[in-house]
Amino acid sequence: MLSKIVFLAGTRIRNKEITNSLRFLKQSDRWSIAQLEQYQLEKCKELLEWAYNKSTFYRNKCEEKNVHPDDLKTLADLVCFPTVSKQEVLTYTKDIQIKEGFDKLFFSETSGSTGQPLVFYRNKQWDARHRAAMFRGYSWYGVKPWEKNGYFWGYNIAKDKQRKVKLLDFLVNRFRLFSYKQEDIEAFVKKLKHASYLEGYSSMIYEVAKMINDKGLHQKIDLKMIKGTSEKILDKYQEEVEKAFGKKMISEYGAAEAGIIGFECPEGKMHITMENVIVEEEDGEIIVTNLMSKSFPIIRYRLGDYIKLNKETTCACGREHYVIEDIIGRVGSTIKGHTTNYPSMVFYYVFKNLAMTDQLVLNYQAHQHQVGKVLVYVEQKLSPDKMHVLQQEFKKYFKDDVDVDIQDQHPIERLNGKMKDFISNLE
Repeated sequence: MLSKIVFLAGTRIRNKEITNSLRFLKQSDRWSIAQLEQYQLEKCKELLEWAYNKSTFYRNKCEEKNVHPDDLKTLADLVCFPTVSKQEVLTYTKDIQIKEGFDKLFFSETSGSTGQPLVFYRNKQWDARHRAAMFRGYSWYGVKPWEKNGYFWGYNIAKDKQRKVKLLDFLVNRFRLFSYKQEDIEAFVKKLKHASYLEGYSSMIYEVAKMINDKGLHQKIDLKMIKGTSEKILDKYQEEVEKAFGKKMISEYGAAEAGIIGFECPEGKMHITMENVIVEEEDGEIIVTNLMSKSFPIIRYRLGDYIKLNKETTCACGREHYVIEDIIGRVGSTIKGHTTNYPSMVFYYVFKNLAMTDQLVLNYQAHQHQVGKVLVYVEQKLSPDKMHVLQQEFKKYFKDDVDVDIQDQHPIERLNGKMKDFISNLE
């Protein structure tokens, strides 16, 4: 009861609009697709007109493409408007940010996993809808946001900052893991007996689950939800997580600047938060418009991921929101061969093929330090036969243009907490 009082009081102090936003999203949760798209169209017109009138950056972008907000008659017309790259957002941050006309703004920043963090400010409605989208997803699993929860995030926080972090965690009824020492993991798992849910980087949840299973640190745990964020949840993760915690991980997909794009329902479908964002797919690449982002307009933003969008699926959960079938990986990094360049998606397909045809599910990370050569770390131990199968799969894509050195039983490196499948030192 105390945790609920503290949470609700904190919510009122931070942003009173969160409560109303959550109430709205719970009502729209069962809207028809026609209702959702009509709402999107109205909000998109409003955002385009606002950005055009308030931001010289967006006005110039529209004028360069000879389009005007009045040209948006249907959602299909959005494709006529210019896209914005991540680099543009980083370069023109000050020109995009709108601070006039808001009584309160909320500081936000990205993790900087691509090299340079983005710092910007959200308006109240944006902040409220962002949090409400997350809380609505929790409600699908019977989780209330003030319930006790474990947190796998920032385990390497400096000791001088841990006191402040622990105070903030106390206020939101949260406890987190600060290190991978066995005694810390044991203490963390014991606390989970009294928790409702667990969340954090999916690879961190997996690694701790693996240690629990390997060292027999199991406790009787009854979690309502285990949520993995910021990274793709690999098939291999689920086996260890379910064994350690009694439940599979579910996924939340989004980004600080784009918002909560999708949340996985209990039927296993990633439903797009259509009340907050418009998702387009162009040659497999996701393009996002955040309908609430008036203080820092995010319009047709190339987030940098490949996805598979499905507008036809009928979900057993009853929701009509469109579904993201798969989040395949990052756009951008290129593998440089002796004579040809290759998209980094090659790694995804190589390991997916092995999982599908040879039932060989591996955790991996690839590095490139010189042209024509790639180093691939594999977490598991590989027999000579499996090593040969993996080498032959790479041959299908690279022929003799890229030499692939595979090292098994190798720990996977993280960048700012996130696990990347390919790290190029040539770019």
